[in-house]
Amino acid sequence: MTNGGAETANALVMPVVAAALIDQKGRVLIQQRPLGKPLAGLWEFPGGKVERNESPEAALVRELDEELGIHVEPAALTASGFASEPLGNRHLLLLLFCCRRWHGELRALDGQGLTWLPPNDLDTLPMPASDRSLAATLRLSAV
Repeated sequence: MTNGGAETANALVMPVVAAALIDQKGRVLIQQRPLGKPLAGLWEFPGGKVERNESPEAALVRELDEELGIHVEPAALTASGFASEPLGNRHLLLLLFCCRRWHGELRALDGQGLTWLPPNDLDTLPMPASDRSLAATLRLSAV
């Protein structure tokens, strides 16, 4: 998803990272946004904001530990796509990484719902537009 133009040129770019965690059956983990957060109830790829002076890979390693209690080596992350979307006075740049190897047991540390789905079934749940765009990319690439 892209949207160029003058309104985007002056927007603050907000880099966000997300992971398509892929299990041995080829299913992808998605999580439900908890109540009380923007877009509550929608399903998304786990991840979060990139902090100042943080690489996208380091941010995703940190976010996966904070949200799911797993450890991921940066070398296990493969850049897989991105989505770009205006959000008021900000502009979301969502970077997707695929990951097939991690250590630890996945837990919903923020109380969010978790589910594993085949890539072709990701569009059966309500998702933010940027995540929906990335789900389509995963279907086309046949993770």
